[in-house]
Amino acid sequence: MASKHSSKTVIFAALIGNFLIFLTKLGAAFYTNSSAMFSEAIHSIVDCGNQGLLLYGIKKADRKADRYHPFGYGKELYFWSFVVAIIIFAIGAGVSLYEGIHKIISPEEVKSIHVNYIVLVVAICFEAYPWKMAYDEFNARRGKRGMLDAVRHSKDPSLFAILFEDTAAMLGLFTALAGLFIGDYFNIPEADGAASVVIGIILALTSVVLAIECKGLLIGEAADEAIIESIETLMENHEHIENINEILTMHFGPSDILLNLSLDFKNDISAGDVENMITKFEIQIKEKHPDIKRIFIEAQSFSGHLKNALSE
Repeated sequence: MASKHSSKTVIFAALIGNFLIFLTKLGAAFYTNSSAMFSEAIHSIVDCGNQGLLLYGIKKADRKADRYHPFGYGKELYFWSFVVAIIIFAIGAGVSLYEGIHKIISPEEVKSIHVNYIVLVVAICFEAYPWKMAYDEFNARRGKRGMLDAVRHSKDPSLFAILFEDTAAMLGLFTALAGLFIGDYFNIPEADGAASVVIGIILALTSVVLAIECKGLLIGEAADEAIIESIETLMENHEHIENINEILTMHFGPSDILLNLSLDFKNDISAGDVENMITKFEIQIKEKHPDIKRIFIEAQSFSGHLKNALSE
């Protein structure tokens, strides 16, 4: 629950910051006729829309399970995060590339360039705060994992989507600043359009990475290896279990894991003992791993399980 609230806080901070930045950039783009600044304004409003979708996804995913969706609605968050990736690519990257190529082919002089410098520096300051919030929250959750490894294993796309967006935004701002400076200092009007193209490429790469990560979550990713190993240890050390046939896990949300266990119990215990042990296992597992919301334990001989597995 705490992680959900912290994700919302990060998203709200990014949403407010991006909307204020969008208004500033858009005014500067129309006033100075800068392609890079216009691309940055589009980037900011797309980010606002994306953050709204992520908040919507968090709200929809929080609905309780019902007869039509017995495993809940947790994957709504994964779906809307995937939609965010598509929007970044289609609108953010598409408009930036179009605008940049157009201005390279038909370059126009950027007017009152000092206005763009001021706006970009202010935007960098505004953008730095939500980026720092997203980075600190992500850093706190990743533990000892490296950044790329943490993104690959993260089950909360709302958090790394904001981190990706804010990182792309910071890179875009510095790119726009560099493009305007080069165009002004060296009298190369095409540099403004080139900066817009680079911003488009940054957004396209961001969307591709985000889409890949969200696709894995939509298809169904297993729980963290440490959780699986913990369950294995609990089962292996039990005196009445002959063999662990299979452990299957899948995330239905960042904090919603389904666990399926197939166990070969020893033959010298009664059916009543098996039922009691299954109940105790469920209690122990949920106490140790609160994110595991549903547990299905199957009692089956190892030979029977193997026979079924080979026939599939």
